Order: sequence, then C-alpha cells, then structure tokens
Amino acid sequence: MENVVLYEVTGNIAVITINRPERRNAISLAVREQLREAFIRFEADATLRVAILTGSGDKAFCAGMDLKEAAELKLQKTPPLPVLGNNIKVSKPVIAAVNGHTYAAGWLLAQMCDLCIASDNALFGITEAKVGRGFAWAVPLLEMLPQRIVVELLMTGRVIDAKRACEIGFVNYVVPAAELMDKALELAREIAANAPLTVMAVKELVQISREMGQSAALKYARQMFDEKVYLSEDAIEGPKAFKEKRPPVWKGR
Repeated sequence: MENVVLYEVTGNIAVITINRPERRNAISLAVREQLREAFIRFEADATLRVAILTGSGDKAFCAGMDLKEAAELKLQKTPPLPVLGNNIKVSKPVIAAVNGHTYAAGWLLAQMCDLCIASDNALFGITEAKVGRGFAWAVPLLEMLPQRIVVELLMTGRVIDAKRACEIGFVNYVVPAAELMDKALELAREIAANAPLTVMAVKELVQISREMGQSAALKYARQMFDEKVYLSEDAIEGPKAFKEKRPPVWKGR
C-alpha cells in the first residue's frame, strides 16, 4: 500500500503527516487506514507525550474526502475516519498544525485535536452542503463555538480564513506559514515538559465535561484526580523537584 501517512519521532513528540500533496492531502481509503495505525502506534508508545497532526506541502492541511476516489468507486457511505475521542482512543494530547486548505473532513481532523495552530494562509470550511454530503461529526462544535456561528458555517458552507477561525475560538494561534511547525513543536515541547498524568487528565476532563452535567462532571473529576494524579509517584516528584530547584523527572506513574 502506498505510504500516504508519514510517522516521525522527534524527542518525545510524534509528527503524523498526511502525505498526498498532489491531491491536497484529501482523505482516501488508504489515508483512513494509515491514520488509524499512526494514532494506535502513538498511543502505545509510552516514551511519547504529544503528537502533531499536519499535512504535506503548503497548499493544504486536508481538503476533505477524496471525491475523485469516491466517484470512481461509487462510494456512498465511506469507511469511518479515525476520530479521536469517538472511534479511537488516544489519551495523550494531539496538536493540529494546519497549513492551507482545511475543508469538510479536514475540518473534522483539526476539530478532533486538542489544540490547533494555523498558518496565516490557512482556510477553513465545512463545505458538505455544497456537494450534498453530511456532517454528523459536527455535533461537538456546539460545545466549542457559539450556536449561531455553527449554524452559519454548516448552512452556508462558507470558507473562513485563519484570522476568523482564531476569532471564533477554533484556532489557538495564527503564525506565518514558514513558522508553523516551529510553533507547533514549541507548544508540544512545553506540554511534554509537564507531568504526563496531569496532562492526560486535562484531556479526559474536557471529554467528560462535554458529556455530563456540571455536578456529575465535578464528582467524576475529583475521583479521577484522586486515583490517577494525586496518588502517583509524579505527584511526589513535582514538589520535590521544585524544592531542589531542578527539572522534574516524570515517570508517568
């Protein structure tokens, strides 16, 4: 099978790259399978703390489903895309480094990540309404963005630039295209330097808060931090390192 998803490791960070620049990194059947394999590999590697998801070239992060392949194969319902927090579990943080066009399922890939950094030439759009497709995956957007912003995006299929995406809260930072990966790696290293159990608890906290009412989420969060963070070896190492004026040595346990 053609290698359409690249997997590289730099220190304790994995960089996962959709590698179809000639097709604006559109999602083919092979991309779906290889993305799944890449995320499973990242989750299983205890030495890795953060992943960055990006696309090859400077034209597109991901232009959505490969409509040419879909037409040739007469696909009506495609195999599921690996969606973090939905049909694939990744407990560690993932950063989207968005370069260029980010449409339809490409938006979903950016949406499912914990953080998003965009190049100043990035464009975002949920364009399914223009081609008669659907976007059941857009439900979490109602927790991320104001309702009327979501309705406008879905009904019009309008494309917005990185500045607007940042204004509405979908993007964390907008940087010059040449600085995109440097900024993503800088943020990844900053996160990776922190206690991994606490960082993973943040991700779980966000997920359960979306699915529970406030009282139930608070109760769950207290129990989660008690069991997974406060009673860990790292909870002792952090204050000890602070007292000894040295960087902590995290064990993730």
